[in-house]
Amino acid sequence: MAFAREGILAKEKILLVDDDLEFYELLKHQLSTRGFEVLHADFWREAIRLAYENHPDLIILDVMMAEMDGFEVCRRLREMSDVPIIMLTARTSKDDLLSGFQAGADDYLSKPFLLDELHARIKALLKRSKTRDNKWTETFDDGNLSIDLKEGVVRKEGEVITLTPTEYQLLSRLVRNRGSVMSHSELVRKVWGTGYLMTESTSGKTSLQLYIGYLRNKLEDDPSEPHYIQTKWGVGYWFAPETYLDTDLNNGSA
Repeated sequence: MAFAREGILAKEKILLVDDDLEFYELLKHQLSTRGFEVLHADFWREAIRLAYENHPDLIILDVMMAEMDGFEVCRRLREMSDVPIIMLTARTSKDDLLSGFQAGADDYLSKPFLLDELHARIKALLKRSKTRDNKWTETFDDGNLSIDLKEGVVRKEGEVITLTPTEYQLLSRLVRNRGSVMSHSELVRKVWGTGYLMTESTSGKTSLQLYIGYLRNKLEDDPSEPHYIQTKWGVGYWFAPETYLDTDLNNGSA
């Protein structure tokens, strides 16, 4: 995220990974006029190097690239950082959408797209990534899982668990409303934001299910029998360790 240098707020840096130079120049101009500093990589090795050396606030990554496709580049970037990643592609199939999220992308935008839509998604992701620095008042600790939303730290059995910005935002929503069921539509709206144009009935709900699965894999002893993140069938999810369980609710895994 942006930081102060000599009393001036530094521009937020976006790394654009795309081997289409004409598209890069167009997007660089549009993003620069909106106040962003834009870095560019046209192949995967350069993308890894620039990400490592410059610590961008957000990465825009094209799927269709020479040598290595964007899905694999995304996986490699995710190994070194939890920086927000938006994937761009001309592909529109559900399998490609799932591949992007499974690789670690936070958002997925199909070409052609409106620049205003891309800008809205960039702002939403940057806002979510900054919540790690916000002064939360909520904490949870049952001796096994420790969640400190004030410090933005999650630990399991004393070990720090690394979460992506989207995973962290989803978990924080559930924890701050622990004991209460949050509907699919409410979670999609609050976590992905109003600038996120997915619909609950299709890819929005699919994205939510994917990220619930990611959280369970990281937090639960047995993701198939979740203890913390419970499902209310046909309604949504809730953070409900044993001290918050309500026997009137029907729970289960997604």
